[in-house]
Amino acid sequence: MARITAGVGCSHVPAIGVAMDTGITDQPYWKPVFDGFVKSREWMKENQPDVIFLVYNDHCTAFDASCIPTFALGCAAEFAPADEGWGPRPVPVVKGHQRLASHIAQSVILDEFDLTIMNEMEVDHGLTVPLSVMFGDKGVDDEWPCPVIPLAVNVVQYPAPTGNRCYNLGKAIRRAIDSYPEDLNVMIFGTGGMSHQLQAERAGLINAEWDQRFLDMMANDPEAARKIEHVEYLRETGSEGIEMVMWLVMRGALDEQVTEVHRHYHVPASNTAVGHIILENHS
Repeated sequence: MARITAGVGCSHVPAIGVAMDTGITDQPYWKPVFDGFVKSREWMKENQPDVIFLVYNDHCTAFDASCIPTFALGCAAEFAPADEGWGPRPVPVVKGHQRLASHIAQSVILDEFDLTIMNEMEVDHGLTVPLSVMFGDKGVDDEWPCPVIPLAVNVVQYPAPTGNRCYNLGKAIRRAIDSYPEDLNVMIFGTGGMSHQLQAERAGLINAEWDQRFLDMMANDPEAARKIEHVEYLRETGSEGIEMVMWLVMRGALDEQVTEVHRHYHVPASNTAVGHIILENHS
């Protein structure tokens, strides 16, 4: 049977991808950011997944105001890097796992969660940056080490789903993966955040104390995290901090009790707080 062995929470700051793509990760500004992922890459090599289920948000590349799905599951054979205005990132095409994705779609929808099924979809930095920081530099002629199933969550246009809804969706995804008959080591990523605001009077807002409490809740008290209301995310972490509800999809898919393997937090990276955590299941 398939099983979820670990969860990864990770910021997906676009400038991190630019730093990797342009070879400036050793510069003084960027080195502390990437030093925090050295252990993560070693851990990934030692715990190589067969499939990654990656929760992220699209940044107006696959979707725009004409179509705003709350949850969109990628069921395609592959997902090309999107052109976000400067050309696609020079990273490999993401290969999907269609059989598992289709199984998850059927299971989760019959579990009364409505999903939009995407049989064609490009993926932007929200998905490719977490893969880059966890696997290291990969060129367009390389391949990612395993297939990836994307789940795009709307946190750009209100209404966004609540943290509780995302947490419960994670539980439904866990049930779906547990019921898949093939023996697969699956890891789930929750991406986005942490605290940041990119516009208006509070542009540049970062709340490190709140971010650290959220990381603590991810490791030890997900029941408290699922109850955080939208207004608290907005007040305490800025307009883009709402992206952290996507971490709750990841956390809901894990065991109630987990082992924290690694944590990394750094400020700033392109006016954003970078947060990262690796949690292993006990079972």
